[in-house]
Amino acid sequence: MRTLFACLFLLSALFGSSSASAQSSALVNDSNYIYRSMQEARLYPERVFRLNLSKQRLDSIPSEIFSFTNLRELDLSRNRIDSLPAEIGNLVFLERLNLSNNQLSELPREVGRLRQLIFLGLNRNQIVRLPETIGDLEQLEVLELWDNELEDVPDEISRLQNLKLLELRGILLTQEQQTRIDQLVVKSAKVNMSPSCNCK
Repeated sequence: MRTLFACLFLLSALFGSSSASAQSSALVNDSNYIYRSMQEARLYPERVFRLNLSKQRLDSIPSEIFSFTNLRELDLSRNRIDSLPAEIGNLVFLERLNLSNNQLSELPREVGRLRQLIFLGLNRNQIVRLPETIGDLEQLEVLELWDNELEDVPDEISRLQNLKLLELRGILLTQEQQTRIDQLVVKSAKVNMSPSCNCK
């Protein structure tokens, strides 16, 4: 009798463990699952499709992120990041990138390699200029730049033919600059700007 109970216990433990393992595997394979810590993401780097590290008090972007080559969405908003390394260009499948509320002053040219990018959030940084490679983001639909230190936008922004929203509120632009931007941006896009100023 003891032998029978022992066998039943062993089988229960075995199948229970297998079931839990299957559930865990299904979870990390789900492209809708959002990883919220680097500790968790490190366990399954090839399965990380969505990563949210918002409000983590990060001063820089963890270098391991650039090895998550299947990444589709990356949220690094509300941190203290002051630079974006060239390795960002490695994330060629990225569709959404949120870097709002950081301390960025510029973007590397390599950002232009993110050809699948649909959303780029850069609100509330200290960005002075955009690289001309911004025009290579041919799938981009939303470009949020409000409350930055932009001096102007590059001519290459005219190449963003899928753009639906360009957010430039909170940026000091003259009437001449605003007119130029309106002429550059695809006509189907909505452009939000604060009232012009005589500040430049």
